Amino acid sequence: MSTEQAEANKSKHEGSIQPQIQARGRLTWCGKTENQINLGIEANHRISTNIQRRVYGHATNVEIRPLNEEKAVQAAADLIGELFVFSVAGAAVIFEVQRSARSEARKEEARKNEIEAIRQKEDQLAEEILTMKQKLSELERLANSRGLSGLFRSSSVPDQMKPT
Repeated sequence: MSTEQAEANKSKHEGSIQPQIQARGRLTWCGKTENQINLGIEANHRISTNIQRRVYGHATNVEIRPLNEEKAVQAAADLIGELFVFSVAGAAVIFEVQRSARSEARKEEARKNEIEAIRQKEDQLAEEILTMKQKLSELERLANSRGLSGLFRSSSVPDQMKPT
């Protein structure tokens, strides 16, 4: 069988299938009928044509011819493909924003915990300083009562540590 005969048989086969497909009923996609799909494609065609005409500085008040069936099917396929790509990209952006927000919240919580730990350490050190001052005062009082008052008046004790 030659390639010409194979092409002829293929064309005959496709021609016999086409009426069967048309006889089954209207094309549907996601619950939309063929007419609704065509209206959406035609609206998309008009909008994109008007945008292109504005970009190139042409008049937009002209009649825009409807697409033929082959171009409408191609436009529908292109539109569905673009919707899929932009949906995936949008989902990726949303996922990344949420992930980033969770990461930022964890970092903020860690900073708050670190600040709280520093404040607790500061309070603990302030308490220890107060305790040391009280002990020093008690030692000075005991030394003064026993006649050893000059013992704690050395220059090695800073002025801020000396009781007032």
